[in-house]
Amino acid sequence: MTIPVFYSISDDFTPYAAVSLNSLVKFVSPDRDYTVTFLHQGLSKEHEAALKAYEKANLHVEFYEMDDKMLAPIQDRKENFLRGDFFTMSIFYRLFIPDLFPQYDKAVYIDSDTVLNDDIAKLYETDLGDNLLGASNDTSIQFVEKMVRYIKEVLTLDTKKYINSGMLVMNAKAFREEKFLDKFFYLLGKYHFDCIAPDQDYLNEICSGRIKYVDPKWDAMPNDNTPENPHPSLIHYNLFFKPWHFSGIQYEDYFWKNAKETVFYDQLQAELQNTSDDQRDVELHKLDRMLEKLDTTLLDPHNWARVKEAEKVTL
Repeated sequence: MTIPVFYSISDDFTPYAAVSLNSLVKFVSPDRDYTVTFLHQGLSKEHEAALKAYEKANLHVEFYEMDDKMLAPIQDRKENFLRGDFFTMSIFYRLFIPDLFPQYDKAVYIDSDTVLNDDIAKLYETDLGDNLLGASNDTSIQFVEKMVRYIKEVLTLDTKKYINSGMLVMNAKAFREEKFLDKFFYLLGKYHFDCIAPDQDYLNEICSGRIKYVDPKWDAMPNDNTPENPHPSLIHYNLFFKPWHFSGIQYEDYFWKNAKETVFYDQLQAELQNTSDDQRDVELHKLDRMLEKLDTTLLDPHNWARVKEAEKVTL
């Protein structure tokens, strides 16, 4: 039995993905078999080779190019902007994993801005029961007043149960049998909900009530309001806390220790050094722009809260 692990990647994100893959490889068990697949559109051959170099006897690195026709219903429009800031199709790739890979009844997805500090097989072995997902509560938003209001008043979900989609243990068999993609495309096509975190919001809503909450050590995120987890199994540099843009953030040592072992180390160091204070200020204020959506979505007659009064959105 192989342990399937998936990443979504755009070509410019390869250096960060290489850091994540480098960390993952260090903790794999010699008694298990792993297949790591990068979902992409237009990954350069040079970057493919850099990632493929991490293969070993029991860890296989593969690439899957996403099809434009399959993704066509997901349009470049403000409702689908990541963090209300820009459009990137790659955030939606994870939703297609169960249907694209029918050989797997279960799979792990992780974002590229992550670092592993434990064997990902332990995460894969999460007992999902009849739940659709295993994931962790999104701790990065618990102290952001407008985001809390968005979850409560627009999504009408419990903030303590709102999950981050950067780490998912997917019940792929249930996704296929219960036609998750059909539900997603139906809601997308009929309502095109204006979302702050598009893929994440659809997952939270459609899978609500059928989520297994995984130990938060598997999605430890830098946060100015909480202390570091002393034993993080997976670190996720979510939102704007990127160690290649900022110094002095939580968990940065884990990133740079792994980055130093990749061919991208000098490039990543240069990116940090060349990020100006003005650019950092712009990054920090992106949160404000992201949360501007609250005011419009609260009044939207077709927001999640109003639609849920009339019909069921869960599987």
